[in-house]
Amino acid sequence: MTLSAINSKIEHAEKSSGRTIGSTQLIAVSKVQPNERVLKILKQGHTIFGENKVQEAHGKWPMFRENFSNSKVHLIGPLQSNKVKQAVELFDAIHTVDRLKLAQKLSNEIQSQGKAPEMFIQINSGEEEQKSGVIPSEADQFISDCISLDLPIKGLMVIPPIHEEPSLHFSLLRKIAQRNGLSCLSMGMSSDFERAIAMGATHIRVGSAIFGERNYS
Repeated sequence: MTLSAINSKIEHAEKSSGRTIGSTQLIAVSKVQPNERVLKILKQGHTIFGENKVQEAHGKWPMFRENFSNSKVHLIGPLQSNKVKQAVELFDAIHTVDRLKLAQKLSNEIQSQGKAPEMFIQINSGEEEQKSGVIPSEADQFISDCISLDLPIKGLMVIPPIHEEPSLHFSLLRKIAQRNGLSCLSMGMSSDFERAIAMGATHIRVGSAIFGERNYS
């Protein structure tokens, strides 16, 4: 599928659900994609990209930004505490704040660098053991703790369990965000972003539908 086709689907989903056209940001997930594919999308004028790993992003985005200075890079994969300094330097947004130790390190690093990426708290809505994120019953307290650390928490992020109806998890995320006064919802991927938009997603994460299938070999 082409980038323009994805953008058309986003616009159609916004219209269908009574959303303002352009109220959904498309994060093109460029993790593990060859540089030539990423460059092709940059040349088409797209500006927001998602990466899973600090090291991989560090290996390509400083170079891309030399020619595409308005590009934004969001971290959508787990963040290790020892990579916080690099992450704050490099990313425009971090979608995976998920534990207090990490929140404290981010807070200290933001004070030190004098710059702050936008922050999203990852909610483990399915309470899956193998997945990062704060469980729903602990979300309100964790959001409060992060705000007390002066972290710029913009919203919440979720990756629904593979075998469950994603809309249930999108709805839960929206409820948690609303009662905590958070305006941004990072939810929806290649297979379900239209349902996410209908539920109020402000940021959707689409990779293979834009770039083609990843080659992990």
